[in-house]
Amino acid sequence: MPWESNGDGGGRNNGGPWGQAPGGGGGPRRPNGGNTPNLEEILNRGRDQFRGGIPGGRWAIIGGLLALVAFWGVNSIYTVDPQEVGVELRFGAPKPDLSMPGLHFHLWPIETVERVPLTVNQITIGSANSTGTRTTGDDGLMLSGDQNIADVRFSVFWAVSDPVQYLFNVRDPEDMVRNAAESAMREVVGRRPANDVFRDDQAGIAAEVQQITQGILDSYGLGVTVSQISIEGAAPPAEVADAFNEVQRAEQDEDRVQEEARSYANTLLGDARGRAAALREDAAAYTNRVVQEATGEAERFNAIYAEYVNSPEVTRKRLFLETMEEVLGKSEKVLIENGTNGQGVIPYLPLPGLRSGTTTTPAGN
Repeated sequence: MPWESNGDGGGRNNGGPWGQAPGGGGGPRRPNGGNTPNLEEILNRGRDQFRGGIPGGRWAIIGGLLALVAFWGVNSIYTVDPQEVGVELRFGAPKPDLSMPGLHFHLWPIETVERVPLTVNQITIGSANSTGTRTTGDDGLMLSGDQNIADVRFSVFWAVSDPVQYLFNVRDPEDMVRNAAESAMREVVGRRPANDVFRDDQAGIAAEVQQITQGILDSYGLGVTVSQISIEGAAPPAEVADAFNEVQRAEQDEDRVQEEARSYANTLLGDARGRAAALREDAAAYTNRVVQEATGEAERFNAIYAEYVNSPEVTRKRLFLETMEEVLGKSEKVLIENGTNGQGVIPYLPLPGLRSGTTTTPAGN
């Protein structure tokens, strides 16, 4: 080549066409007359190395390909556990079909899979325990409809119903469920009196909270179903528990006194109604008796009048005698008219004794 002839022919430069070698030309000379390898030598050496082949030969190439295939197969085959469902993503977009529990295959890395558990999840909100004392946090403090503070602890039981919506519609689904349930509980408690929250209507409150929470989650397309709301404890805060208990005792005393008053009033009212009923019955009996007597007297008069029409003199005399007997029958005095001979009553005749039914012995006997 042109630069090879410059080594000996020109005598001007022993270092090739680029001048003297960096070492000043004092080093050992190459067979071609230069001190450093030239470009052709380097290329020839590389060609010789490639002609010798890769170390290990074609078996190394086959082994590398098999390793790549195995790595791809391991990443392309996946399993879905029971109580789970898989959502395959192709270039980040979900595929319409879901992967049921079992062994599945997808084209990795073009496709990936997201596993969603279908088990029932529980979120507990609030801090009031069964004894009414507080632990930590204030997310359970709520204002009731009658301006009382209630510390409510409740649990939300929910499960995934639509895995695609659950994965892609909301950034943090669990936090969304918590916030929706807490908001619904505050809304319902704010419309109810404190007694409903503490003891009277906890079941009704839980059902209403579940309905409102489900409506909120459906409006966001979260893809979950709220199966139950369980109120585990509701009590006034510890700071006002004593005052609240005093109010409760006062209300209980008020209810007790009112019940006693109502019972006494019912007793008096019952007695009065009984006496009124007895008076009405007596009046009705008296009325019936008077009417019956009047009816009997009228019928008796009619019978006597009929007899009087038939024999007036006898009837008049009988009526006179019956009347005198009735009038004088209760008198203590007896009047006897003088006899035809002018003599009166025999002196020793015991008339009072005769009326009383006893016999008196005359004086001097």
